[in-house]
Amino acid sequence: MRIGLLADTHIPVDATELPPQIAEVFRDLDLILHAGDIYDLSVLDELERIAPVLAAKGDDDSESTLLDPRVKQRQVLRLEGQTLWLVHFKPFYYPTGPRRAGGSTAPKEDDPPDIIVYGHEHCPIVRRPMGVLFVNPGSSTFPDYQARLGTVGILEVNSGEARVDIVQL
Repeated sequence: MRIGLLADTHIPVDATELPPQIAEVFRDLDLILHAGDIYDLSVLDELERIAPVLAAKGDDDSESTLLDPRVKQRQVLRLEGQTLWLVHFKPFYYPTGPRRAGGSTAPKEDDPPDIIVYGHEHCPIVRRPMGVLFVNPGSSTFPDYQARLGTVGILEVNSGEARVDIVQL
């Protein structure tokens, strides 16, 4: 499964539109995950022309954002045997016991994550402390809080293995 990752697009405040390079980088995806600070839901509509979209509500997104069925405070997904959390803020999460392998295909809110995708920091981060993959794709439109081209991520999850690439636009 190939998944596009982005966060902190801040459209139309800090950028007027998504960079056109995103459409090229996000070709042939199964899913797109937006880790919040969307600002305008038309961003999700545009991304949905490429692949299905789910998003986390960012701290700068209005409460009405949660009325859109694609947006939640935290998305919990089961993908190819991996549990993924999509949030805006990096959670303070540390594994406390043995992880459940496989299990039901229907994710539960309390399922421990194998992958955490988050935003807010406007810089790309990929780390794997204690076996949990933490990914911040950075901002495609406002990296390091500067109006310029930034980054997105491509997450590949296959047979219980996850790998991510950060792509400079």
